[in-house]
Amino acid sequence: MPMSQPVSRRCLRNRRPLQPRGFTLIEVMVVVVILGILAAVVVPRIMDNPDKARVVKAKQDIRVIKNQMDLYRLHNFRYPTTEQGIEALARKPADAPHWQEGGYLDKPPMDPWGKPYQYLSPGQHGDIDIYSLGADGQPGGEGVDADIGNWNLDQ
Repeated sequence: MPMSQPVSRRCLRNRRPLQPRGFTLIEVMVVVVILGILAAVVVPRIMDNPDKARVVKAKQDIRVIKNQMDLYRLHNFRYPTTEQGIEALARKPADAPHWQEGGYLDKPPMDPWGKPYQYLSPGQHGDIDIYSLGADGQPGGEGVDADIGNWNLDQ
């Protein structure tokens, strides 16, 4: 088996040193065009998502409030009254002898549109109704303006 030959000094002198390569104008233009096409396709879809995200957040908040209301009921054998509202989860009402130390919520949350969640006990859709009036702040509506309540979370 032949042994590898040492590289002669002459060979090393004749080799060109590696030169740093940059991007050609064509390469840069191709990347810019591809990014432009992606932006044209993606941006319209993203612009629609803030409203959808607010609806998802409202539904999640309502689930949390409902779970804490159920825990309140488990401890106190009834839901808070409409007058006591969601505030009863953060501050102890006078008629809640078994209220959980530290409360059920730090403070009543605001809906994603900056308005307080609504609460009815007894509710029109069940034992209690917890809901947001949506983006328009008015009862009823469709899309992001629709009411979001514990009775329609799966829609």
